Amino acid sequence: MRELVSEAEVAAASGDDDLLVWAAQGMRPGVRAWAYGDAVAVASPEASRRDRLVVRGAPGRVVPLVRHALAEAGPSYRPLGDAALVEQVVEAVPELELAARFSWMGTEKLAPPREGTAGREWPPEWLADSAAPEVAALLDAASPGSYAVPGLPRVRRWAGVRDGSGALLAVAADAWSAPAVGLLAGVATAVPARGRGLGERVCRFVASALIAEHGRAALMVDDWNHAAFAVYERLGFARRRVAAAGLRA
Repeated sequence: MRELVSEAEVAAASGDDDLLVWAAQGMRPGVRAWAYGDAVAVASPEASRRDRLVVRGAPGRVVPLVRHALAEAGPSYRPLGDAALVEQVVEAVPELELAARFSWMGTEKLAPPREGTAGREWPPEWLADSAAPEVAALLDAASPGSYAVPGLPRVRRWAGVRDGSGALLAVAADAWSAPAVGLLAGVATAVPARGRGLGERVCRFVASALIAEHGRAALMVDDWNHAAFAVYERLGFARRRVAAAGLRA
């Protein structure tokens, strides 16, 4: 096993895989990474509210690498990677069980806005810190399972759309971004305002800023959320099915 000590090493070992580069988080304190042949594992603490062990490579190499990484990093880390790979790891490591399936989506360039959607009223904007209670209330009502909420470490900033009266209708966050991959999270639209393209508008605003600052943008989305997939695919995000595993209780 070879320990990787920089984001550049993680990028080189993984073929610049955006999921692994995101997990490396610029190799901030607490992040560790290893390579074993073509396999790579990145242990990233509290990355989108989970201790994540992001993996890629041939299963025959990934399995011993996962065992090594869990011994080094600890049992709280959840292997995460392409769904087929994680399923094979779970089959080979009896201590693990499949915990979740979802999707990772990324892009380096947004698709052009749909005709007639670019110049609408109520443009998105970055919200002041004082808007945190409004954001929290909107999330509580419209997306209570959101991983990103105001006040969490590394949830950096929120964007929103307000109506003419100043009411907050839609939000999205720049959260847990890495130097070379910005992460879009905390997307929500007030229930009475849905169906008007507000979520797509605020996501485009945040994703555009992430690409400008980090070079690419990514997000995680539950596989049941077909409406969200439609929005993100219109924006130019490509879908990648992933899965997470954890140690059996």
